[in-house]
Amino acid sequence: MRLLPKSAFGQTVMLLAGLLLINQLVSYTIVVMYVIKPSYDQINDLLAKQVKTVFLDEPLHGRKRIEVPDELRERFFKATGIEMYSQQAAAAAGVNQATYYSYLSNELGEELGGTTEVRISEGASFDIWVRPPMAPHYWLKVPLTGFQGFQFSPLPLYLALIGVLSVLGGWLFARRLNRPLKKLEVAAHRVGRGERPDRLPEDVGSTEVEAVTRAFNQMAKGVAQLEDDRALLMAGISHDLRTPLTRIRLATEMMESSENYLKDGINDDIEDMNAIIDQFIAYVRQDREDSPEPCDVATLIEDAVSAFADRPLEASLQLAKLPELWVRPLSIKRLIYNLLENAERYGRGQAQVEARLSVDRHWLVLKVGDNGPGIPENERERLFLPFERGDKARSTHGSGLGLAIIKKIVDSYHGKITLGQAATLGGLSVEIRLPLTSLSPVDEA
Repeated sequence: MRLLPKSAFGQTVMLLAGLLLINQLVSYTIVVMYVIKPSYDQINDLLAKQVKTVFLDEPLHGRKRIEVPDELRERFFKATGIEMYSQQAAAAAGVNQATYYSYLSNELGEELGGTTEVRISEGASFDIWVRPPMAPHYWLKVPLTGFQGFQFSPLPLYLALIGVLSVLGGWLFARRLNRPLKKLEVAAHRVGRGERPDRLPEDVGSTEVEAVTRAFNQMAKGVAQLEDDRALLMAGISHDLRTPLTRIRLATEMMESSENYLKDGINDDIEDMNAIIDQFIAYVRQDREDSPEPCDVATLIEDAVSAFADRPLEASLQLAKLPELWVRPLSIKRLIYNLLENAERYGRGQAQVEARLSVDRHWLVLKVGDNGPGIPENERERLFLPFERGDKARSTHGSGLGLAIIKKIVDSYHGKITLGQAATLGGLSVEIRLPLTSLSPVDEA
């Protein structure tokens, strides 16, 4: 079991809490040694002198009954405030309700030379009850008017309060110190997903954090520039390639009818090349073609499936009731279209599309299955990389960007994608789960 937190925030708070705990222990020891103990010693010395004065001529463990004239008792009480009680009278006066103090009893016993019991009662007056060793059957009630309201318990309470406030202050300090790092973490995740976060403020936090933030902003700007350059490069390549492809297509129209077989082969190759160029552009420009808007997701899925109505793929659709969500419509259509295109290319003419909400209603679940040969489990993760194709697909057409484009779209929604075996058709099953927290249902927006 890990005792120390891994985060810098947690370690900072724990360090501050540890230092404050040591400080509190040292403070408590100093207060006890130099404030409380001297007070206790003064009280013990005062009590010992008063008890010795009362029992000046009494031996240790003296007589069971001490006769004191009433007049002398009254004069002594008026002069000192000290009263003497028998065991029974002390019980009636409330000695049993007084609090026993072992430390005072032991210290006073050493002063008086025998077993002593000290109790303290707090109420309208602050009284100390003493049962001395020279008269164990009697109690002395010593009022300490100068110590009215004296309490020993506020010290731990005060130290505990100071400790809690100090830890709370340290927590707020550490939280403020680590807040720029949290923003930096969120921005780094966005850059990793291909997004472009806003420029982070560089004048927040310590000098080290400012330096890291400044370096991150430069890196994010460089990555964004690299993406722009790549998009411009792909746009230029696609434009330059389509021009000679168009000329080749025009040239095929001028070929003799006896060369139709050759003409058809060239046109098929041109179509494949155009499709590959379109996939290149889609992969590079993904997330820049449209922005989120409230959409009927079911309608978007139906539109994508309807595009295969006149094609050899037979696609069935199972749609549950879906809420209106904030999505990028082209990205949702492209998800379904690319999956169906893969099913058409590698399957055997059948596909099944399913869209629903998860049981806990936290996810939008999209699933497309086909009746093709499927993909071995050890190759599934690799196929999400650009230009990767499975062994059964290497002899077919395609750029190997289909699943890579799908993965990139799913990542932009913070979703999950898994490959498996279709339960109904027996081929490949692709399940996509998009969190509703990223889709912002319209009725909750």
